[in-house]
Parts: sequence; C-alpha cells; structure tokens
Amino acid sequence: MNIELAYASAPRTVHTLALVVPDRCTIDQALALSGWLQTFPELATLCPGIWNRKAARHTLLREGDRVEFYRGLRVDPKVARRERFVGQGSRGTGLFSRRRPGAKSGY
Repeated sequence: MNIELAYASAPRTVHTLALVVPDRCTIDQALALSGWLQTFPELATLCPGIWNRKAARHTLLREGDRVEFYRGLRVDPKVARRERFVGQGSRGTGLFSRRRPGAKSGY
C-alpha cells in the first residue's frame, strides 16, 4: 500500500515521505516503519490526521492516504485577528475597505 507522511517541523518547513506499507497497517506502525521517530521524537506526542481530519493512532490506513502530524497552535486565531484589527483600525479592514472613487457605500 502506498501512503504519504507529512510533518511541518517549523513554519514554512514541510517534510514529506512516500512510504510503502503492508495491508492493515496503522498510523503508529507506519510511523515506526518510516524511521521518523528518531529524527522527530516529538511525533510520539503530536496529534495525527489523515487528509486534514483528526485520526486515532490505531486507525487502519488505506491506499493513497496522507498521514499528517499537527503541532499545537502558538497563538489563538481569534486573539490574533483582534490584535490585527486594533493595529489597522476600522477603516482599513472589512469587505468594503477598498472602494472605487464615487462608488456607493456598501457596493
């Protein structure tokens, strides 16, 4: 069975590995076969997923699956958006921030 492992160890740094695993292989077994636990020991504690959906480590893999490992967020997205809005002010944000000269408000 052909699968792909993906892990972003740092921002803008993605490691991928195409791997051939036996049938009825789990995520943990695929990780052990890849040898990535020696290179990235933090993978033992990170949350895995298949094609952007969380999955348990005992999930059986299927042909063509992409197994991803997710790092925790360092900043809450809601807080980051709120802070950006405070820095920009209300005039430079939103759907109608860039209007053509003479255009009606809201269009």
